[in-house]
Amino acid sequence: MGTRLELHEELCTILGSRNVYFQPPESIRMQYPCIVYNPAYVNIQRADNKAYRVSDKYNVQFITKEADDTTYHDILKHFETCSFDRYFRADGLHHYTISLYY
Repeated sequence: MGTRLELHEELCTILGSRNVYFQPPESIRMQYPCIVYNPAYVNIQRADNKAYRVSDKYNVQFITKEADDTTYHDILKHFETCSFDRYFRADGLHHYTISLYY
């Protein structure tokens, strides 16, 4: 797996813009559509009493004003170790939440 900055660049490429935010502070004004991601968990696989694989889990949200925007499909297709969690609508925005190991 790569670094968080490599993940950030991949998400920017998928979205087609720099509207990708890692742990954005409340003071930032986001531009839509956008991707917001945060760390969620660290998965450690062990064998022979040693950690041999460490992967970070991120909660990724694709947020858009357009109900028909399917960019979240592109995220799901691009990464092998991800899954769709849920959809919700808040403040007139559509939120698609994905769990992603990277």
